[in-house]
Amino acid sequence: MNLIITGRHLEITPTLRKLIENKFIKINNHFDYVIDAKFILSVEKLDNIIDATIHLPNLDINAKSVCDDMYKSIDLVINKLDKQVIKHKSKNKNHHQSEGSIKRKVSEEGSQ
Repeated sequence: MNLIITGRHLEITPTLRKLIENKFIKINNHFDYVIDAKFILSVEKLDNIIDATIHLPNLDINAKSVCDDMYKSIDLVINKLDKQVIKHKSKNKNHHQSEGSIKRKVSEEGSQ
């Protein structure tokens, strides 16, 4: 997995890089197959903007956060990505019941 952190009009300090890497572990626990993630940190006047993209097989997940504090903005964007990843994971989950389905029980009772 590649984690790319870019700064626009901002120098990426080791503290910011370490914080993003530690927070990203929360998202990486949901999926083993994250291809790469891109974080773009920028400063425009008084706003700290973070634009994040996660590339999964067959899907790209984007999130953007604007806040006056960079650390708060990182937390917000990680929470947004986490919610989207959980939603995607639940959509792709197989919801069919193989043994406990009603159709299977009815067909077994009818054949006896």
